[in-house]
Amino acid sequence: MIEQADVVVVGGGIVGTAAAFHLAERDVETVLVDAERPGRATDAGAGIISPSTSSRRENEDWFAFAVEAAAHYRTLVRNLETQGIDDHGYRETEMLSVAVDESEIPGFEADLERVERRQAESHAPFEGTVEQLSPAEATAAFPPLADVERAMRFSSAARVDGKQFTAGLRRAAGRTGLETVEGTVAEILVEDDAVSGVVVDATGADPSQQQRTAGETERIDADHVIVAGGAWSNAFGEDLGLALPVEPMRGQILHLDTSGTDAAPESASDEWAIVGGYRENYLVPWADGRIVIGATREEGVGFDPRVTAGGLDEVTDAAMRMAPGLEDATFEEMRVGLRPGSPDGIPMVGAVPAVDGAYVATGHGPTGLTLGPYSGKVVADLVTGEKPEVDISAFAPERF
Repeated sequence: MIEQADVVVVGGGIVGTAAAFHLAERDVETVLVDAERPGRATDAGAGIISPSTSSRRENEDWFAFAVEAAAHYRTLVRNLETQGIDDHGYRETEMLSVAVDESEIPGFEADLERVERRQAESHAPFEGTVEQLSPAEATAAFPPLADVERAMRFSSAARVDGKQFTAGLRRAAGRTGLETVEGTVAEILVEDDAVSGVVVDATGADPSQQQRTAGETERIDADHVIVAGGAWSNAFGEDLGLALPVEPMRGQILHLDTSGTDAAPESASDEWAIVGGYRENYLVPWADGRIVIGATREEGVGFDPRVTAGGLDEVTDAAMRMAPGLEDATFEEMRVGLRPGSPDGIPMVGAVPAVDGAYVATGHGPTGLTLGPYSGKVVADLVTGEKPEVDISAFAPERF
């Protein structure tokens, strides 16, 4: 076991791994502690990178952060590819926002007005990257699509395989000195209102159950700790004297295989646009004819990463409503992610005021893959004494 580090990052999802990557890149001695729990949101997310169409798009603070976060992906991708890491799972593409029936037209028109206002005020999204489409043009961009009432195309979207991208960051960070420990952080140690280290339990202490099991534990001394534990972050609030009201939100996501079907006889779906609707549902095309449909948003289910009959029914109904041309597709799998939800739907990113050396990056809800890598960079900036490029006051962890 490692005995000492400058920084310990708690949580090996995309947020924690990005923070560790940025620290290791700056020659900061960093240890990443990863429990690899079932239900980690990073491994299950659909991976849409499109701030203007996100479920949180109405919040101006969230949107300003998300615009920077989307742009940061390009910087990270160039970095990874320079190091020969090409299998990062990121690809730029188009996204359609569609009103499937008349009841969704008011939402569509509100989005159109918001886009036009933001373009005038902040040039985000950029002029020329958004256009309205006819129903026929929308179907051409995603052939299984229903006959929609209205459609907009965003040409500056992207998609990312969260698990693959996180693995790429982990490999790159390992080359610059990142150490990874498999285990659970059972406790963050605080002495004289400052972080002094962590206790790591490799035997399975489970903070999600609000208990600390006895077992073989090791201490890692550190002057800084970053809590990026996703849905499991809540347990460290007591250690830090801070409310961290992060709760798991279950998201069940359906994967269909269209290869060899009438929908995509030549696995053409890799070239199709992403599609987002106005009932928080989406369709994400991937290589080899795979279409991802999501997602349920289930609160109050606890740490239960099960596929349920109701969840399968909900996303299947959404798929057939939005894209009846997928009815001949083959069921491939259901994935389940426990998204870390916050009470106001906005992440907690920043320093812990009452404990020197403690930082938080959690509560991203269903937008973790959009914001995660940039959140990691921002918290790494704070650790190394650099001022973040974007205002994060609205994300202050102490606001609860």
